Amino acid sequence: MASLSERLFAGFQYCLPHHPLSRLVGRLAESEHPAVKDWLIRQFIAHYRVDMAEAEQPDPAAYPNFNAFFTRSLREGARPVAEREDAVLCPADGVISQIGSIRGGRLLQAKGRYFSVGELLGGDGPRESQFATGSFATVYLSPRDYHRLHMPVAGRLRQMIHVPGRLFSVNAGTARAVPNLFARNERVAAIFDTEAGPMALVLVGAIIVASIETVWHGVVTPPTAKDVSLWDYSNDSIFLDRGAEMGRFRLGSTIIVLFGNDAVHWDPSLTEATPVRMGSALGSSSAG
Repeated sequence: MASLSERLFAGFQYCLPHHPLSRLVGRLAESEHPAVKDWLIRQFIAHYRVDMAEAEQPDPAAYPNFNAFFTRSLREGARPVAEREDAVLCPADGVISQIGSIRGGRLLQAKGRYFSVGELLGGDGPRESQFATGSFATVYLSPRDYHRLHMPVAGRLRQMIHVPGRLFSVNAGTARAVPNLFARNERVAAIFDTEAGPMALVLVGAIIVASIETVWHGVVTPPTAKDVSLWDYSNDSIFLDRGAEMGRFRLGSTIIVLFGNDAVHWDPSLTEATPVRMGSALGSSSAG
């Protein structure tokens, strides 16, 4: 149940011009003026206590703009990948928002709140049916986290879907207060064929997220799109290895991982609010 302060914060967000605000922040984040970008980066590092020792480029002044800093790569070895061949990797740094089973095509958003796979993936029946029963994991990335996203298992890209929507915050308080939050916000879903069956990675936008990118497409989120967009990659042979980078957020958000029935088994120690790191094991694949 959302607290009064969480409900008030959610109510305030309904009034905000989500996309114009995000575009404004995006332009500021792209500024290459040294006084602007260096101040933004220094303030951000100090406020969120970002560990720059992990970064491939530890010098904040070396980044051409704030976005380049925010989507920074890490030094080699900073995120070791779980060695077990059957391990399903965590796709991002962050905390577990929710993790568990998909039942009757519905996923848990927060205590007492559910949303549907069909809504999340853009309302297409065949896409929804692959995940009507199965497993899901929702990982929330805070502003201080590493914001590149990686493959939980190896897979061949089949489809990508862009679903326009709002840009509410995706923190825990808003998840408790806003119904259908993840199926309401703008998002990009990538469907892969893997040895464990179909896998969907859903990159959910949020307030002041300047863009969502994938490694095969670049920036996906069109600023004025009103309808669901679909890209078919079934003939393109785009294959990404386990642990490979697949996308990134320009400012923080959430990634949701979907698998089909009996495809994976989550680690029972992972519960709501558990901190996780990219490359650690979320569980194991039945195909392993």
